[in-house]
Amino acid sequence: MKKILVFASLLVSLSFQTLDSRKQVFLIGDSTLATKPNPQDPERGWGQMLPEFLDETVVVRNHAVNGRSTKSFINEGRWKKVLDELHAGDWVLIQFGHNDEKKEDSTRYADPQTMYRENLTRFIRETKAKGAHPVLITPVMRRRFDEKGTVQDTHGDYPAAVKAVAQQQKVPLVDLHQKSRQLLQTMGVEPSKRLFLWYMPGYFASRPKEVKDDTHFSAYGAAHMAALVADGLREEKTELAKALKKSPFQEKLAYELPQIYQPVFRKDTFRIETYGAKADGQTLNSAAINKAIITCSEAGGGTVLISSGLWLTGPIVLKNNVNLHLQRGALLQFSDHKSDYPLVKTTWEGLDAIRCQAPISATEVHNIAITGEGFIDGAGDGWRAVKKSKLNPPAWEKLVASGGVVDGEIWYPSEQSLKGARVKGAVSLANGFDFKKSEEIRDFLRPNMLSLTRCQNILLEGVTIQNSPAWCVHPLLCQDITLKNVTVRNPWYAQNGDGLDLESCKNALIDGCTFDVGDDGICIKSGRDEEGRKRGVPTENVIARNSTVFHAHGGFVVGSEMSGGARNLFVSNCSFLGTDVGLRFKTTRGRGGIVEDVFISDIQMTRIPGEAILFDMYYMAKDPVPQKGDKSDPLPIEAKPVNEGTPQFRRFFVRNVVCKGAETGILIRGLPEMNIQDILIENSVIESNKGLVCIEGQRITLKNVQLLSKQMPVMQVQNSQAITLDRIGYSPASSLLLKVSGDRSKQVELLHTDTSKAKKVREDAR
Repeated sequence: MKKILVFASLLVSLSFQTLDSRKQVFLIGDSTLATKPNPQDPERGWGQMLPEFLDETVVVRNHAVNGRSTKSFINEGRWKKVLDELHAGDWVLIQFGHNDEKKEDSTRYADPQTMYRENLTRFIRETKAKGAHPVLITPVMRRRFDEKGTVQDTHGDYPAAVKAVAQQQKVPLVDLHQKSRQLLQTMGVEPSKRLFLWYMPGYFASRPKEVKDDTHFSAYGAAHMAALVADGLREEKTELAKALKKSPFQEKLAYELPQIYQPVFRKDTFRIETYGAKADGQTLNSAAINKAIITCSEAGGGTVLISSGLWLTGPIVLKNNVNLHLQRGALLQFSDHKSDYPLVKTTWEGLDAIRCQAPISATEVHNIAITGEGFIDGAGDGWRAVKKSKLNPPAWEKLVASGGVVDGEIWYPSEQSLKGARVKGAVSLANGFDFKKSEEIRDFLRPNMLSLTRCQNILLEGVTIQNSPAWCVHPLLCQDITLKNVTVRNPWYAQNGDGLDLESCKNALIDGCTFDVGDDGICIKSGRDEEGRKRGVPTENVIARNSTVFHAHGGFVVGSEMSGGARNLFVSNCSFLGTDVGLRFKTTRGRGGIVEDVFISDIQMTRIPGEAILFDMYYMAKDPVPQKGDKSDPLPIEAKPVNEGTPQFRRFFVRNVVCKGAETGILIRGLPEMNIQDILIENSVIESNKGLVCIEGQRITLKNVQLLSKQMPVMQVQNSQAITLDRIGYSPASSLLLKVSGDRSKQVELLHTDTSKAKKVREDAR
């Protein structure tokens, strides 16, 4: 017992020593960085958000207070309190200016060339006297635009005074004034309002009146400003920069990841029963639900409530500032009568098209949400064709007996659906289709389930969306999209039954979601071929994390419609359980577009019938795992001229992938005229039948990768250059480790692999 007490005492002692060893970061300044005491109020200071970007080696002491200037901060004894707590090695971040400018208030005003500079100098000298480290920060910009949309400065001589003191005293300077100016200018007049407190009445109990505040920050704005401060600390190469928190991706720190805006809504509720809706499963509630949505939006926004029960409906159109909330036990069941869905101009697989209206849609609206614990069912069974090879015999016989028509090995819901399938380019406007022609094949023109076009500030949270006619969730040309704890389900045989397709979108977060679908799970797109290149809008700044994909053609996917490009994609802590392919990057000649700067970490996979990791420039629009009767013709390898239709894959960073069972571990298949370039795969374990196949790759590095493959050779490299294979582990039964072939193979290096036999095989193969 005595030994246990001594051990416990030692643990407590070590714990306190660990806490005491942390450096303190003191923040002194005004309301723009102060911690706000009311968590229910929307206002935040950037100092309140800064700890999110610092690691556990430091602790932040935020002494900033609303309304303080350098003068009042000293006179009120606040600086003395900081000095009393300050120790050698600590840091003091100093940002004043907003209130020093107030000439009308003698308790706060400090002339920029005299008292303001003197006070800043005092902070620095007294901080250094304690053995601590001061950092000066220029005042953050207010949101002021002129009629031309140019940001206007309101701080006069104060930023220059801070810079002069920093130079004179030789201390680090974070020019938040300039950094925030650039941020505001980049965001523009309307979007930049989200950084500040712009709210209509009814949003927050603490703010009963309309708020138009261009000085103080929302949580979104405060996080942006804290990231700018973190960036400044790094640029100045301060020792404090070593404490900046790492992200899951070695190339990026936490503050460098995208910030995604999430909308908030007025505290007002509109129940659909008030507008005539009935939960009897028979009444078509389209008119009632849409009336509730329109009324809610016109009143300034709020929540349209779908109560527990089964609500039959046709198409629903979301409007500005509306949160469609489904209570637990609510089922929003869409009609299976195709006549309920009018023909509209929209898109299909990246091309302008005519199709039936989506069950849920929105165009050019902002601040919309679908939330709750209810279910949304798109009645997709009545729209989709089904291949015989994807059903067992009893299921196929039951489907055929239900009606519809069979053409060869495919069942169609109706003659009209079959007719449309036989018409080449049946949905494409470019092929001359109009509403009259399309009416003849209406049943074939199945819609996406949730279609959002040119919308901003979107939240999907908690709901289950299932049984879509085609793609399930399809944001197009949208900004700031959040999917949180959403479940998306489709039958595994659902043709084009993608889970999520982000197309030409900017700023998206997929967090804690589950996908079990008939096509790709989480998919990044940006338009197809010439139409996509003409649009020229990449999908960028996407975070996908903490999510699970069960059945799908791919777990996380880019392409194949990626003609506008994709960049800055961050994928971490995701599990793929039985997806046909794990990480799937696909394109083909004619697409064009550049996919670059893709960061992936901590991926778990099991039972992958195809490739665990696939980079493929020969996508043939077929199932990734061949079905019965599919033919696999040899791929041509002749080079074609490089033109605007030549796609590019470059700069992928993949780490910490564990795969328990796949057909092929890693397949890299570029074009002779455009190799796949700059791929790093590191610290991974992949069990598969085949190991690595690399064709037409450049600057491909595998580092500390275990390739536990059954077939030999473990690695095949063909017509590839600058291939580095460093610390490659392999199954003991594999005596053939590496085969290199092709006239264009150069600089294939096998490093730090403890087997002379493997090296000899490599040399012989060359």
